[in-house]
Amino acid sequence: MVRFAATRRAGFTLMELAIVLAILGVLLRVATPGFQRTILRSRETVLKQDLAGLREAIDGFFADHRRYPDTLEVLVEKRYVRKLPVDPFTRRADTWVTVAPEEGEGGVWDVRSGSDLVGLDGTAYNEW
Repeated sequence: MVRFAATRRAGFTLMELAIVLAILGVLLRVATPGFQRTILRSRETVLKQDLAGLREAIDGFFADHRRYPDTLEVLVEKRYVRKLPVDPFTRRADTWVTVAPEEGEGGVWDVRSGSDLVGLDGTAYNEW
């Protein structure tokens, strides 16, 4: 009686590949929300830093000139900032919203984001 040696082909079966893809899909679905939250948190940090830098430049301008700048572009022209930062949520540098002083004087007393989105803490970015 002649016996044939069982030969096994190298590689993966279709079932094994399907199982691996299913596991990868589940892992991706679990990891994606956490990853998106991390990206949002980092954008919020950039916004806070940009707002602090612009507000510091406005205060520096006021200390030097005893008046507020007429526009944010004046801060660039007078070299209080190198350039206006890009708002991390609108992804543009020309969407910053300026706030005039309460005394009725013209100028830029404060600056806010031009985004209408709401942050992780529940407050709108344009109220920061």
